[in-house]
This record gives sequence, structure tokens and C-alpha cells, in this order.
Amino acid sequence: MSKLPPVPFSSTLFVRDTCLCLHVQRAARTLARRFDEALRPLEITNGQFSLMMSLNRPDPPSMKAVATVLAMDRTTLTAALKPLERRGLVEAFADAGDRRLKRVRLTEEGGQLLAHALPIWKATHEVLDEGLGEGGAGRLRADLLSLI
Repeated sequence: MSKLPPVPFSSTLFVRDTCLCLHVQRAARTLARRFDEALRPLEITNGQFSLMMSLNRPDPPSMKAVATVLAMDRTTLTAALKPLERRGLVEAFADAGDRRLKRVRLTEEGGQLLAHALPIWKATHEVLDEGLGEGGAGRLRADLLSLI
């Protein structure tokens, strides 16, 4: 004989159908897989693309600035940078004015890879935007930004 769980199954179905966090997580994983597949020929992930794009600035940003843009802690950022550093795509260095401050920049090779990745990213986005219908992509972006 099966023992009833302390929370009714109807509550499980309600959460499954209405939980914003669950739906955003599922959508994020699905989008991540789609972009990972598109960027696979360049041997980078969607996360690495976003990280490299966050470094594409006139002046090399601090680790803190990059972590803020990507909404990650510095430990996670440091771990994410390591494979890119090993490939020679990014480099971290001490700030000239404050040796305690660490900055990060794309290398020339990293910039070239990013230039090859951008059209792939754009094409993938165009397909997604089309699938969301007229105004859907803009509305979704605005709604997601309102949660931040």
C-alpha cells in the first residue's frame, strides 16, 4: 500500500504549471542547448560566447564588472575564464594603477573567434525571434528584464 505524500499531488501539478522559476529555468536550458549546438563548430559554449562578448569593450573591464554583467560571483567567473585562458582567447592581468585589481581582456585570437561567432549568434537569434512572432521577442526581453 502506497503512503500519501505530505503535499497533495494536485499541488505538484499546480507548481509544475504555474512556477515562473521552473518555466524560466526550463526555457534557459533549452535556449542554452540551442546556442551551444550552433556555436559547437567554433568549440565554444553559449556561456563562453557571453563571457567573451562581455569583454568586448574599449577598455579591459575589472573582474567585478564582468561578474556583475553576467550575474555571477567572482569564483564562478574565475572558473569560467580558465578554459578560455588555456586556449589563448582571453587574458587576465593586474591593473596598472592598482595591482590588487584584476582586469580581463580578449586576446587578438579571442577577438577573431568572437567575430566568427557573432554571425552564428545573430542567425540563431533570428530563428528564435521569428518563432516568437510579431513583437514576441521584444516583449519577452522586456518581461525578463523587469524581473532583474
